[in-house]
Amino acid sequence: MALSIFFFLLLILFSVSSGNAQSYIGVNYGLLADNLPPPSDTAKLLQSTSIQKVRLYGADPTIIKSLAGTGVEIVIGVANGDLPSLASDVNVASQWIDVNVLPFYPASKIILINVGNEILLSNDLNLVNQLLPAMQNVHKALEAVSLGGKIKVSTVHAMTVLGQSEPPSAGLFAPSYQAGLKGILQFLSDTGSSFVINPYPFFAYLSDPRPETLSFCLFQPNPGRVDSNTGIKYMNMFDAQVDAVHSALKSMGFEKVEVVVAETGWPTSGDINEVGPSVENAKAYNGNLIAHLRSMVGTPLMPGKSVDTYTFALFDENLKPGPSFERSFGLFKPDLSMAYDIGLTKTTSSQASQSPPLGKETTSTGWCVPKEDATEEQLQASLDWVCGQGIDCRPIMPGGACFEPNNIASHAAYAMNLNFQKSPENPTDCDFSQTARITSDNPSYNNCVYPRAGEVGEVGDGSIKGVMNKYVTSDKAMDQNCSECSSFLSLPIFIISFSFFFHFHSLRIM
Repeated sequence: MALSIFFFLLLILFSVSSGNAQSYIGVNYGLLADNLPPPSDTAKLLQSTSIQKVRLYGADPTIIKSLAGTGVEIVIGVANGDLPSLASDVNVASQWIDVNVLPFYPASKIILINVGNEILLSNDLNLVNQLLPAMQNVHKALEAVSLGGKIKVSTVHAMTVLGQSEPPSAGLFAPSYQAGLKGILQFLSDTGSSFVINPYPFFAYLSDPRPETLSFCLFQPNPGRVDSNTGIKYMNMFDAQVDAVHSALKSMGFEKVEVVVAETGWPTSGDINEVGPSVENAKAYNGNLIAHLRSMVGTPLMPGKSVDTYTFALFDENLKPGPSFERSFGLFKPDLSMAYDIGLTKTTSSQASQSPPLGKETTSTGWCVPKEDATEEQLQASLDWVCGQGIDCRPIMPGGACFEPNNIASHAAYAMNLNFQKSPENPTDCDFSQTARITSDNPSYNNCVYPRAGEVGEVGDGSIKGVMNKYVTSDKAMDQNCSECSSFLSLPIFIISFSFFFHFHSLRIM
């Protein structure tokens, strides 16, 4: 009994210590190019990044095999043209599984099979009618080899499956698709699979190329957009699009079906007449998206959990048809170098996630705080933007160490500084439309620590040295701040586990 409890506690410890694994960050691996590196080299590239999932549009055996033993989770796809045969005969589905799954699983961690890609968008009634039967047969084939539930089955939808997406709370599927979707959604619900969708803020910007729309799409400072039904202010297009899908699922009675983003991205180049494509915009969108996912804030209608998201794409695909931007979504170049840096390398991501140790000198230039003449409206806009783009704002939420005093100026000061400390060597990051300034006076107070890698230190009584300015003064006693505790959480749990084990074991012996 004691041994069972011991291993149960160790399981908890493992779960906590592995909680930082970024299993929600994926990438699309397209093959419409004649200059791609060998799959073996690509597998090594992926292992050097924080990318944990790869989505294939087909089931290329060389790629699937190259990912064996890497720990990278794999999504494979059934070609649209295979749907008729799969739908007509479960034996065909079994043969497909025999060829494309069994030779590789479990060494290659296949987690999902997408049956068809944007079938509803094709308007091919024959394919549309065969979609659900094909999905059902693939699932039956998996069950027949004891893989039902271990490998999920779904299909990928374009955002055009929605007939209404604004405001997000009023999201609805297009009436012409609702009848066909009902059976698919019931299948997803029954099998515990996800609704897979392709939201692209880039295309939203193409249809509305205003500067404020670009900022909204790129997770950059913007006034936000208020959902007239809920009063929720959305600070980026990605959250708005994903929540519109969630609302559409809810309207059909399938609120518990999870949403997975199969594709989203931003091109680095395009034709002269194409607005939006640029390296700067691609870096802003994908970099801010990754930061948003890592924050684990979720979306307003699905808070506290990152949506599994597959960025488009691993490489440029120079043979893709369509506008020139279609061939310019790659995060990496064929020589495996980065097209631009968004913090995906393991070294970069781990360094970025570490909080600066208290009392250690670094090159930080100070703290970022609001200017004295900043208005509440300006501060509220900055607060909404920072917390909306993925910064961890939990300390200024109810119960947080920096919640009191509960006013806009105090909360905005904390959020502005937290955003600034991502790159304190850039003074322009403490601008906020000329409403903020850098100070050498530590604004930390009581147990509310304003992160900064220098001149922030603990004194003997455990309180924080700092200058209490008008934005953050508070005379309330706070619970001990634990913003630095997460990285050490596994140690006390481990000690508790062993203490409990030996104590319990000695009781058994006595």
